[in-house]
Amino acid sequence: MGFTARVRHTGTIALITMGGMLDTLSGPDFRREVDLAAQHRVDAVVLDMTDVNYLSSGGLRLIAYLRQKWPSGVKISLVGANEAIQRTIRLVGFHYSLEFGDKLPG
Repeated sequence: MGFTARVRHTGTIALITMGGMLDTLSGPDFRREVDLAAQHRVDAVVLDMTDVNYLSSGGLRLIAYLRQKWPSGVKISLVGANEAIQRTIRLVGFHYSLEFGDKLPG
């Protein structure tokens, strides 16, 4: 399965909806959407990971890239991440710079 990503803005929230495998091969598509989101002033970035079924170490580097794009005052949330993805993110300590959510911005 490949990877898809698309960003949309709702007020000062950037929502990046993804699907497939978040890994090194996903890098160009993911970074493009992050860079598009960074062109707007945002208070929060939400990653909709409902349809992401795999996260590799390359995918972790992409999440680190996302975190580095905004100052620490911008809230980063992951919504819909499955248990395996959440466990991987916690194992490397990324959960200290982002949060897990249950609900997409409406």
